[in-house]
Amino acid sequence: MSRTAIVTGGSRGIGYAIAQKLLDEGYGVTVMHAHMNETLEKNLGALRARGRVVSVQGDVADTRDRRRCLEAALSAFGRVDVLVNNAGVGPEKRADLLEMTEESFDRVISINLKANMFFTQMVAKQMIAQEPVEGRRGTIVNIGSISAFASSLNRGEYCVSKAGVSMLTQLYADRLASEMIYVYEVRPGIIATDMTAVVREKYDALFAQGICPIGRWGEPEDVAKAVALLCSGELPYSTGEVLNVDGGFHIRRL
Repeated sequence: MSRTAIVTGGSRGIGYAIAQKLLDEGYGVTVMHAHMNETLEKNLGALRARGRVVSVQGDVADTRDRRRCLEAALSAFGRVDVLVNNAGVGPEKRADLLEMTEESFDRVISINLKANMFFTQMVAKQMIAQEPVEGRRGTIVNIGSISAFASSLNRGEYCVSKAGVSMLTQLYADRLASEMIYVYEVRPGIIATDMTAVVREKYDALFAQGICPIGRWGEPEDVAKAVALLCSGELPYSTGEVLNVDGGFHIRRL
């Protein structure tokens, strides 16, 4: 039986690399994406050339769109083996913590944390109803961030959202293990994406100063490889794990 996956935010950046990797691993992939333009259409075309792909345009923060995504995946593939909660945003305007607006906080939390919470809930119920394959009913991977523990005073709402994602991973790992569903967090560091392009010079300088033991930018493909490992079934006695993909940034050094 071929495996299937849902990847949110899968038409660009880290999500796009994850979708590519899972397709290469033989998955049928449902990609949920918020926007459409010429570049994203090209990316989706490249994914379709790689394997079985369903694309669903919608807002991950909208319950109806999440339901529509799940229904599209089931209609195409009949089951969901993997959910990758990748969709996420930073604040539209970086502002000092004392200047952060409630509107910005609500937007980031809604997309990064609340959507993750309730899409996981929705998909987990579907997984529970499925017959297990090779000892599991499903795998859920949350894409977190080093911002879960590293303070950024000009994007506090993002840090709070990713700290929340880490706790969601622990909660769902605890709740779902008895259902043969395993939950993990991949925690990227400084990855070359659209989100970090606007602060490229800042991070180039930090790399030059030795911010990470592995002294280079991370690539979306680095994250995708970690996700594929966690989905492979090669870690059958692990759940709730955090896999850092950050060049060693998390290591405390003197």
